[in-house]
Amino acid sequence: MHKKAWITGALTAARSLTAALSLAAGLAAAADPQPVIYGSQLMTQQERDAYRTQMRAAKTAEEREQLRQEHHERMQERAKAQGVTLPDEPPARGAGMGPGGGGMGPGAGMGPGGGMGPGGGRNR
Repeated sequence: MHKKAWITGALTAARSLTAALSLAAGLAAAADPQPVIYGSQLMTQQERDAYRTQMRAAKTAEEREQLRQEHHERMQERAKAQGVTLPDEPPARGAGMGPGGGGMGPGAGMGPGGGMGPGGGRNR
């Protein structure tokens, strides 16, 4: 009988771990979305991928800023050639995600008393 209880406990622990890891992966993905690329609506997927690769390969903040400025100028020229209007400045980092920068915001989470600590359970 002890073996059965051990297996049941192990399965429960495995399910809990799987759920926790799935939640953590989802939160990590939500916390680190792809940055908005200025003029991305005028670019192909290949161009967006190439731009991201260039930005990742840049070794310093100055190199990344130079790439951003050059890209901004190219997108302004492309927009003008296509008769499209882009804002003068690229969106601020994290912009475009709605109010509050896209975090979980107020009201998310378990709320007061929703944790697993001492509380109103039967085992007082």
